[in-house]
Amino acid sequence: MRESKSVKGAVRGRSVKVVSVAALLCVSAAASLPVQAWAQSDAVKELAAPPPIQLPLKPSREFAKFPRYSGKLGSRQIVLRLGPKTDDSSGVHGEYQFTDTGEVILIAGDRDGDTLEVEESNDGTHITGNWVGKFAADGSVAGDRMNVDDSDPQPFDLKPLAAGQAVPAAGAPAAAAGKAGKTAADGAAQATAPAAISAAPAPVAAAAAKRGGQPVGGVSNLQTGE
Repeated sequence: MRESKSVKGAVRGRSVKVVSVAALLCVSAAASLPVQAWAQSDAVKELAAPPPIQLPLKPSREFAKFPRYSGKLGSRQIVLRLGPKTDDSSGVHGEYQFTDTGEVILIAGDRDGDTLEVEESNDGTHITGNWVGKFAADGSVAGDRMNVDDSDPQPFDLKPLAAGQAVPAAGAPAAAAGKAGKTAADGAAQATAPAAISAAPAPVAAAAAKRGGQPVGGVSNLQTGE
């Protein structure tokens, strides 16, 4: 009888140990599940997140095909590349670049008819300013660029560039360059004119010499006699 009780006690104790081990395994599995889920969630987020933006910003290949505008922002020369968004009928985006330093700044916003309202960012994350302007019939756009709090307005005036057209040098717009070229050509023509004029009387002098006289002051009808 005592042997039977001891056997039962041993069996009962063993079953308690099995239950305890099973409970510990369950607790351990439950504790590990959130960690695995958290790790998996982070991996998914990392894969889904866009790659970090490299600073300083560089011209984007995506915007290279957009229409270009050249002109002044404040006192500095810039080139703006601006085009429509694919997922927004009124949305526009692009970038502009200072020609003196090469600094690139992203730009995005809306165009409603001839009105342009966009925001800019120099790191792709924080807004550093906003633009408000109007497009003219010739495709040019002008307005003001302001800080985030609408302070320190700076005028901008940009003209469209044709495909393949070189960007005008800072401080030398295309019209001024053309005028300078014309002035230089006129100056060269004037510089060569006296040589042509001085060379003209040579045949006259030869003819006068044959007649026994010399022209006076280059005038053929007044001659000195010998």
